[in-house]
This record gives sequence, structure tokens and C-alpha cells, in this order.
Amino acid sequence: MSTAPKPLAPTRPARLPRAGAALARLLDAAPVGMVVADLTGRICYANRAFGELLGYHWTDDLALNVLDLVDSENVAAAWLHFDRLARGETRHYRGEHRWRHADGSLLWVMVAATLLEDPPGAPRQLIVQLTSIELQKRAEEALAYSESRWNFALESARQGVWDHDIRKDTMFYSRMWRLMRGIPPDEVVDGDRQQWLERVHPDDRPHILANVDKQDQGDSDFDALEYRERKRDGSYVWILSRGRPVEWDEDGNPIRTIGTDTDITRLKIMEQELAAEKERLRVTLESMADGMISTDLDARVVFINPAAEKLLGLSAAQAVGRPVDQVFRLRSESGNGALPCPVRACLDRTSQVRVDDDSVLCAFDGPQRDIRCTASPVLGEAGVLTGAVLVFQDVTQSRALQRQLAHSAAHDALTGLPNRAAFERALSDAITGARHRSGRHCLIYLDLDRFKPVNDTAGHAAGDALLRQVGQTIRGVCRSHDMAARIGGDEFAVILEDCSIENGRGVAEKIVRAIGALEFSWVGRSYRIGASAGVTMITGAPASPLGFMGEADAACYAAKAKGRGCVVAYPEMAQRQGR
Repeated sequence: MSTAPKPLAPTRPARLPRAGAALARLLDAAPVGMVVADLTGRICYANRAFGELLGYHWTDDLALNVLDLVDSENVAAAWLHFDRLARGETRHYRGEHRWRHADGSLLWVMVAATLLEDPPGAPRQLIVQLTSIELQKRAEEALAYSESRWNFALESARQGVWDHDIRKDTMFYSRMWRLMRGIPPDEVVDGDRQQWLERVHPDDRPHILANVDKQDQGDSDFDALEYRERKRDGSYVWILSRGRPVEWDEDGNPIRTIGTDTDITRLKIMEQELAAEKERLRVTLESMADGMISTDLDARVVFINPAAEKLLGLSAAQAVGRPVDQVFRLRSESGNGALPCPVRACLDRTSQVRVDDDSVLCAFDGPQRDIRCTASPVLGEAGVLTGAVLVFQDVTQSRALQRQLAHSAAHDALTGLPNRAAFERALSDAITGARHRSGRHCLIYLDLDRFKPVNDTAGHAAGDALLRQVGQTIRGVCRSHDMAARIGGDEFAVILEDCSIENGRGVAEKIVRAIGALEFSWVGRSYRIGASAGVTMITGAPASPLGFMGEADAACYAAKAKGRGCVVAYPEMAQRQGR
């Protein structure tokens, strides 16, 4: 074939061979491109619209062939159709081809070719009609591209499309709709509702039957349905089906519904796992013996567990939303002063805060409980503080036991007075205080007189009862802040704070008289005992190498030597002895 000719300057249209003037005028007036060609494709005539369409202006001497203008990819097909027309196998041909413009570009045209009837014996010719469909093709390409992108987006999101023609009760299903159910993409699927319902999980059928028609009717509350559908392999896929009407009849009744099905199996599995985890957490929190309070960043309660409700004497409904320091109220064990809320401190410092001792929880139902608590910060993504969690325990019994053990370790089990170990600690504190503050205290050492006969004749039970009575008597004479202790079998000691030797001697005499005045009866028999006492001063340093206890003991021994039932002060005794 020849190469594409160059465009020629416009000239007067040549006459049509064997065509009448009427035909020439008709072709020239046609709004679409018209070409008369012989059976080899050589153009014998072209009208003005042809020149405007492809940029070629026909003249008698223009050697132009129709097949030269067809795109090389379509030449074979065009020649085949023209050949069939020439051989009389068909009288008409219509098709779409790309033709070459005079400037070299390609243009989509609709081609309609007809065999021109002539008198018998005359050469046969073809009339070819050319109509530009370039804009239509561009629109189709744009639509196809848009549809391709839309289908790609839907399939990437694993969304299958369905189209329900309500009037005909027919269904259209997209490729992805089939794939998510394990159905081959080209397989014809019967849209019968009963067959579809048989694939729906039995537990989901009642909900689907009750609401699928509402979806077809456009009920906004039921435009999304969740259910399980059986796949070809027997497993189930979770479907989220969204749809709504897109066409209505003249009475406003929906006649067509379009929607999408999304595979949400992974989301459902995660949802079930989260629900199970949440249930385990709920059971754990409810079974905890410790109280737990969760707060937001503003220290407002967002959750409390049953143990916390019991310890606080407050229900969750009453607590949630309130500032935590109005719900969790602490006071000092040693006084009535309120303690700061550990949650507030935790949020301020963004660190854990522990409260182990000297804290009492003021419950709303009355009881006050010794507690131990820990407030910990809750950090979200990137370590951002989002709130705090407070865990607290009722340690009332354990602290009571600790106090009991501490009391037992420091007190005489028989008399209830401090024991020797506690007395020695108090004496050491008194010495330290006297040394640093230049204070002066008195130490009294007491030894009972005639106690052994009571033990020997009435027994140890009587002796124990008598010792308890003596201890109460000594405690009754002393001031509340004085230290009275049992330091041996029938030996007692008293530390009088901020007391002169004269006043100390007076207190010792009162104790001796009170013990001597005791009337002790046991099994119908009365017993009388007495006591001897030695007094010394507790100062920055002892007056002798004996130490303070040695001085008091020596004074007590001197009192017994004087006849018992009396008091001797060590300073006076030392002065008389010339020490």
C-alpha cells in the first residue's frame, strides 16, 4: 500500500464517475464524510465533510486509497469486509476503526459501507460513510478506567457488589462477591432467596428473615446486616451487607436495590477475642479481694470493682464520675488529720505512689479500715499519661496482729506493764535526752518485801495475782507519761520525766505506802507485803561507775538494810558515805 498522502489545498469537488448531478449534490450536502471508491479501495470521490473530518480534500488527480487511511492494526479486517462486499457475500458493512488524519494522528470513526448498484455491465463501486466517534471513545475509555479503578478499590477492600431487581426478583453478583464465598468467578449463581438462606448460618437466619426485606425497603436502621454464610469448603465467612434502594416506581415503591458485601471475618475473630479477653478481665477484677479504682487524667473515677465497692461502702453508680479524693478518703492512724489522696500525687509526679502505714480509710457505710494502697500511672501510646489505677487492701486484721505482737514484745504478759527490754530502751532515750537537752529525770527501783512467803504458801497462781495487783498500784500512782515497768520476778522500775530528786523521792514513797496498804486475800487467807525503793537522778552522766540502774539498785538495797518499807535516794546515800 502507498504511504499516506499529504493534505492538498481545497479545490472544487470533481464530478462523480457515472453519477448524476443529483447524487453529487446529495453527497456534498451530507453532514457526514462520504466517499465513493472502486472495489480496490481507490477513492473516486470524497465530499466536503470528508475533508473536514480527515483533512484530505479530494480532486480528480488525488491518488488516495481507503485502505491507506485505515490504521495498520485494522487494515486486514477492513480489507476482509470490503472483499466480502465486492464478492457480493454481504450488501452492507458497519464497524469501528481508527483512521489516519492528514496530520498523522489517528481518529476513531464509525464506518458504514454499501455496494452501489449500477446498470448491468458497469464497474461496481462502494459508498463509504464516515462518522467521527472520537468523543464517544474517549468517554468510553474514561468510563472503563473509572470502572476499573472502582472495581480494584472494591476488590482490594474485599467488597463484593450485588444488584437486586425487585420486580424480576433477579440478582447480579460481582466477581469478588463470588470469590469471598469460594465460588469460581465465572460460575452462574442462582439468586433464589431460599438457596441463599440455606447457606446462611442457622443461628443467623431468624435475624436475616426479619430484616432483609427492611433493607430492600430502604429502612435506614437495617441498611447494614451482619451474618455468617457457608463457603464452598464448608467453612463460614462473616459478611457485612450494606444496601439501599436506587430505583423506585411511580408510586414510590423500591424496584431496585444495590449493595456491597464485605468480608469481616478477621474483624469478627478479633472482636470475639477481645470479648473473651474482656470477660476474663471482668471475672478477674470481680474475683479480686483487693479494691481497685481506675481514674481518668482529671482524677475522676471511671471504674471500681466489687471489692472496692464493699471497702468504700459505695456503689459503682455512686462513685463513677466523682473526683477520686471524694470517694477514697484517708486519715492518719495517729490522729484525725486527713491524708492527701495518693492518686493526685501519682498523676502529678507520673510515678507510682505507695502508702503502707499510718493510713485509715473512711468508708461511707461507717467502718474505718486500716489500708495499704498503691497508685500507679496509666500510660497510653508514646508514653502519654491517660489516668491512674489505685489498688488498696484492707489490712485491719494484720495491723491489729502487728500491734498485738509489738505490744507483747514490749510488755510483761503477767502485769501488762512494759518489760525489761522496753524499759531499757526507754532508759536509753531518757539518758540521750538528758545529755542533749540538759534535762533531769528520776529513776526508781522497787523490790517487793515478803513476797516469797506468798508464793511458797499460797502458790504461784496467788503470786501472779498479787503481782498484777502490784503493777496496777504502781501504774495508778505514776503520771500518764511516766514509764513503769516490771524488770524481774518481783522487781519494778519507774522513769519519771522532768522530775527533781525531791519529787522523785516523794513519788517513790507514795508507791511504797500504796503497796504496803494492799490487802491481798487468797482462798480465805489475807496476806500483806511491802516494798523497798531506791531513787537516783538520770543526768548527762551517772554520778558513779555503777551506772543509773546500779545507783538505783544500790539505793534500794540500802532501803532494805534500813528495815524495809522505806525509800533511799542515792545522792543522799553517796553523800553520807563520802562518795
